[in-house]
Amino acid sequence: MPAVVVLVTLVISVLGGWGAVVGVLRVARVPEPPAGRAASPDGHHVPVLDRAGVDSTAPLVLRGGTWIGMLERLATTGALLSGHAEMVVVVVAVKGLGRWADLQESPGAAERFIIGTLASLIWACACGLAGQALMGG
Repeated sequence: MPAVVVLVTLVISVLGGWGAVVGVLRVARVPEPPAGRAASPDGHHVPVLDRAGVDSTAPLVLRGGTWIGMLERLATTGALLSGHAEMVVVVVAVKGLGRWADLQESPGAAERFIIGTLASLIWACACGLAGQALMGG
């Protein structure tokens, strides 16, 4: 039974977190970047950090954000389910350091990054704690 709880919790965390982050960004009224530059993993066309041919005034979306968010939620929820909450610090540090240079170039992208990351981490932590509770931990 614990294996089923872990698997279901991880799936809910990874896939459900995408909808939660999108919802929070909409409620926070973080402006959507203009469409038509490049396809993101979720199928939307948005500008990315490739400056060639991109309007310099257009807000940027950081490449790979959807996949990075999914991996972030997987690692965060997995760390909590395994009883190693301290590993969440490593996830946050890797994500922040990996995006540091990109975030310096675009305040709009930095705002989306911070709000999206916090929403993603809150979702993943809630899922991890709920999974722990279901397993009696």
